[in-house]
Amino acid sequence: MMSKKKVEIAQDEIAKKRWAIISLASIPLIMTLGNSMLIPILPLMEKKLGITTVQSSYIITLYSIVAIVLIPIAGYLSDRFGRKIVILPSLIIAGIGGLVSGWAAWKMESPYFFIMIGRVLQGIGAAGTAPIVMPLIGDLFKKDEEVSSSLGIIETSNTFGKVLSPILGSLLAVFIWFLPFFAFPVFCLISALLILFLIKKPKKEEEPLTFKQFTQNTKSIFRMHGKWLFAVFIIGIILMFMLFSILFYLSNILEDEHHFTGIKKGFILAIPLASLCISSFIAGKVIKDNMVTMKWITFGGIVLSGVSALAVSFSAQLIYLLAVFLTCGIGIGVSLPCLDALITQTIEKETRGTITSFYSAMRFVGVAAGPPVMALFMKHNVSFMFILLAVFGLIAALLAFKILRPPKESDKRPV
Repeated sequence: MMSKKKVEIAQDEIAKKRWAIISLASIPLIMTLGNSMLIPILPLMEKKLGITTVQSSYIITLYSIVAIVLIPIAGYLSDRFGRKIVILPSLIIAGIGGLVSGWAAWKMESPYFFIMIGRVLQGIGAAGTAPIVMPLIGDLFKKDEEVSSSLGIIETSNTFGKVLSPILGSLLAVFIWFLPFFAFPVFCLISALLILFLIKKPKKEEEPLTFKQFTQNTKSIFRMHGKWLFAVFIIGIILMFMLFSILFYLSNILEDEHHFTGIKKGFILAIPLASLCISSFIAGKVIKDNMVTMKWITFGGIVLSGVSALAVSFSAQLIYLLAVFLTCGIGIGVSLPCLDALITQTIEKETRGTITSFYSAMRFVGVAAGPPVMALFMKHNVSFMFILLAVFGLIAALLAFKILRPPKESDKRPV
């Protein structure tokens, strides 16, 4: 009975802050669009720009590499000066990056270099936006049930962006192939306005930690929780590596082997991503504040995605591949909100931005590595790549089983 009452209270609190949650959910949605919207049109870019498959994969990878380097800095700045102060300029920088890439593709004869400069700016913007959302959710809500449910919505927004991306990217490219670059600044502007007007600072703000205090707290957190935090980081890398390897592979074979292009290709790419989106939303609702449940859902999801990756080698039929990738999407989808909540509910507010930024950076490692590694294996032996993904899945599952031990209540504070 008490548990039911807790859930009702959490739902009431979330309802009161629904517009704040919608505003925050726009950020991972838009940052996902900034990257994933280009995946279905990479083969088209190769033809228009005269570049190789490996070079086209760098358009995704460079964005992620820049974010990896800068995310921890953005996390510290958000802890020190405030989340909103970091997010708003980052959205502006990301929008400018989209304009630079779009202008280069439109006006220049050899635009590849300047497209990459624009992607660097977008990566800088991504570093200061999406990773800050998780700690900001933790700041807005005090109860673990509210945090878990809201993080489920945020992760669903992230995955919904992945569902929408191939459809929207393909649709825009039908008109002009570089139009997705110009669409991105518009989305950034909308998100910035939502954040500016709908996210309010807490009435009573505590004094920010000095750099020395911040460093001591961060060290104490890694001393206390380092083992399972590093396990979460590695699992995050593997899941994103699997997801973006599969998306890159599917985008290319749909066009090269099955001759799907345009909107039709976008909708087919969206099928496995839709399973990821729905499963993330359901997982966010199911886990509540139960860290044991988070562990076992994560373990089960990883096993499912690893087995699915291995199953790709058994047939090249399109229906079979879509069914396997759909299953893989479910496995990844249920795992992500659990990993988010494990970190956010355990780490105190003063260093939450930094710790979640490390986790976000690790996820970007997987995003960055997936497309170029898949591109290399597609040249030689793609079946071995899926065996490799299954092995990585096994490693992630072992880490979840052995090391993800939810901390005791008394351990949820930095020393």
